[in-house]
Amino acid sequence: MSASESTLRLYYDDATLARFSATVTATATDGRVVYLDRTAFYPTSGGQPHDLGTLADVPIVDVVDEETRVAHHLAEPLGLPVGAMVVGQVDMVRRVDHMQQHTAQHLLSALLTDHYGWPTVSVHFGDDYSTVDVACADGIDGEELARIEHRANGLALENHEVTVTYEDAATATGLRKASERDGTLRIITIEGLDRSACGGTHVGRTGEIGAIFLRRAERTRGNTRIEFVAGYRAIRRARTDADLLTRAARPLSAAPADLPALIEQQQARLTELDRERKRLASELAVHEAQALWDGATIADEVRRIRHETAGAVKDADPLVQQLLARGRCVVLVTNTPTGGVLLAASADSGVDAGQALRPALQAAGGRGGGSPRVAQGAVASPSALPAVIAALGF
Repeated sequence: MSASESTLRLYYDDATLARFSATVTATATDGRVVYLDRTAFYPTSGGQPHDLGTLADVPIVDVVDEETRVAHHLAEPLGLPVGAMVVGQVDMVRRVDHMQQHTAQHLLSALLTDHYGWPTVSVHFGDDYSTVDVACADGIDGEELARIEHRANGLALENHEVTVTYEDAATATGLRKASERDGTLRIITIEGLDRSACGGTHVGRTGEIGAIFLRRAERTRGNTRIEFVAGYRAIRRARTDADLLTRAARPLSAAPADLPALIEQQQARLTELDRERKRLASELAVHEAQALWDGATIADEVRRIRHETAGAVKDADPLVQQLLARGRCVVLVTNTPTGGVLLAASADSGVDAGQALRPALQAAGGRGGGSPRVAQGAVASPSALPAVIAALGF
């Protein structure tokens, strides 16, 4: 098959065609890439993901648009020669899902432009959700998003006809966005709502979109990105969200509707308890610091205090600060099981904690550092910790 030959794209005129026959015109990659004289498989194009299905009962893993040709990438070699007739079967569950998402995007873009004055900047179709970026610099709050969602679903329920026509780019009028292409344009028209040049697959009437669920909106690069799902995907998402809410509410013996208020109450309580924990930890640190201070060894009028902690060494900071406030000292905090090390030195101790700890850790295969007053790090293996302790003079 020469590069000048093209693949007849059956999905252009019939997006519901699930089964078709075609002739193999070329193969590549030991039969794992197959070219046909015609195909109903949609290749990744215009942001819409490719179809899946089977070709001669061999699973398709990718469909690639090569300008005039469509390459069908198979899970295993086709095993048939050029000229053989094959039957293709499109995965219609995936196809219908893509049709619903794509038509929902056209309807949503039309609504956002006409009603709000926010033209579409870009579109992304994903496996789990899709997004449409619109020229709205101020963002969209939750209440406004709900109103947009209500209007979009109302338009879908009006069941506008969706048609495909082919028009010359030089004379086509009324397009949502002017096309930069020359020649013949494939135009998708939603009766009374939208006309857009598009090569994607779409439902026949807007009622077939099903529900349109706008999940969230966020500002991005001077625009606003709206995340949405439609059709069966919206139902699955709603079911998942309902299950998650029910599971979250069960331990609290509450109804899902009561969760926001309960979470706020729990968060306030946690904040209060954390404040109390810090207060008690500070009080405890006073007593622990005094005991460590009294039991410390003294060399050159500098107390050298060694402390093994059961938690993260950084959590010993209240205790360390209590010790540093008492006078001239150097404090070493370790956690043997994790290999964590913290070294602290008072300003009048003559020790730079960061400069002392860094080479000691590096010599033992560890990493760390910090300021002259407090430094911390860790060794890769607890067995290396004694060498660090010895290097620091403890």
